[in-house]
Order: sequence, then structure tokens, then C-alpha cells
Amino acid sequence: MEGEPLAILGVAAFLTAILSGIIGMAGGIVLLSVMLIFLPPLEAIPLHGAVQLVSNASRTWIQRHHVEGALVLRYSALLLPMGVLGLAIATSLSPSLSRGLIGIFVLLATWAPSLLTLGAHPEHAERNRRFFALGGVVGVLNPTVGATGPLLAPFFLNLGMARQEIIGTKAACQALGHLAKIAIFGVAGFAFLHYATPLLLLSLAVVAGTWVGSRILGHVSETWFVRLYKTVLTLIALRLVILEGVAAASQG
Repeated sequence: MEGEPLAILGVAAFLTAILSGIIGMAGGIVLLSVMLIFLPPLEAIPLHGAVQLVSNASRTWIQRHHVEGALVLRYSALLLPMGVLGLAIATSLSPSLSRGLIGIFVLLATWAPSLLTLGAHPEHAERNRRFFALGGVVGVLNPTVGATGPLLAPFFLNLGMARQEIIGTKAACQALGHLAKIAIFGVAGFAFLHYATPLLLLSLAVVAGTWVGSRILGHVSETWFVRLYKTVLTLIALRLVILEGVAAASQG
């Protein structure tokens, strides 16, 4: 990964980190969708995890005084054991099918997020139980769909948390999720060091974007950013679903 693709991904990493810094979500799933244009899923997902670990860790640090540690600890309990199951599922899928499924997940996350909880109402569940269960679900999905940020949003409803508390606590949860994903792919033999240079460049881009997003948090309306990310996500997701569907049909 070098040249024009790396430059595009660098800009995408910077802009998506700004987006996450402002509205607390969406940046990771946009970045993964862009990465899937240039990389197969089993490369894009672990690399995306490494970059998003930096992004979420930096956002957690900036909002560290607002993080609810008890929720984060309960969320982290099942990440590793369920992640092993998720990796087994991910490696059994063809790259084309994996891209198509991620595209469908992105469309659901963008336009029908309530469907991701399969009819459950996490906002009504007791806070400790809901985050324990969430960690198990995210553990499975981390290696398969890669970016699970939109799935977390309903679990933060009805907690009475301020905006900075939601952003900081959610970032801490996601950072631990990406850390677990990196560990699982690393044990499975993924060569992260082979991508050291692009990872460094993308990590610097997300740190810069996080800093910019955090500086303007509270000074801008979210409306424009939400419209922008929904438009971009929809176009990229449709590209994944349609192209992979056409490819599967041509092979059939």
C-alpha cells in the first residue's frame, strides 16, 4: 500500500477522525469502507483496527476525565473469547462475500440502526448487563465486519450521560475492542510490522484529526456532519454490495 491509495487513505483517516471527534461515532466505519476499496477484508480489518486503536485511544485520553471506567470494564470482559469465534467465521468467508456483508452492515447502520439489535431494546436493560452483553456481540463482529461503532450507540441511551461522557466512554470501549482484535489477528499470524510505514502515517493522521475534532466539539452543529457521513457511507456501501454482487453473479 503506497502512492495514491496511501494518500487517499491518509486524507480519509484525518477527516474521519475529525468526524468521530465531533459526533462521537461514524468515523471508523467510513474509514473501513474506504480501506476496503484498496484492500481485501482480512487485511483491511486488522489494519483498520490498529489505526482506530490510535484514534480511539487519543480520543479517550482527551476526554479521560469523562470516562465511566466501570462500564468499560464490563464491556471488555468477553471481547477476547468471543473474538476468537469471530475470527473463525471471518476466515471461512470469501473476500467477495465478506465485502458484501460489510456493505450491508454499513447500510443498516446508516439507515436502520435499530435492526442491528434484532428487535432488542438495550436502552431498557440494566446498565451493567447491557454492556457485558454488548462486549460479547462486538467480540464476534470485530473480526468479521470490522467497524462496530454504530452498534454501540443504542447502548448509551437513557444513561443520563453528558455528551463528553458518551464520547469518552464510547471511545474507551472501542479502543479496547480494537486492542482485542489486534491481539487475535496477531496471534493468528497477521504481519503488522509489514505495514509499519502506512500504519504510522495513518496513525498520525487520526491523531491530528482527533485533535481538530475535539477543538471544535461543541462549537458546530452536528446536522451537516451527519448528512455528510450518511451520504458518503451510503455511496461506498452500495459500491461494495453492487460490485461484489456482480462479481458473485459472474462467477456463478
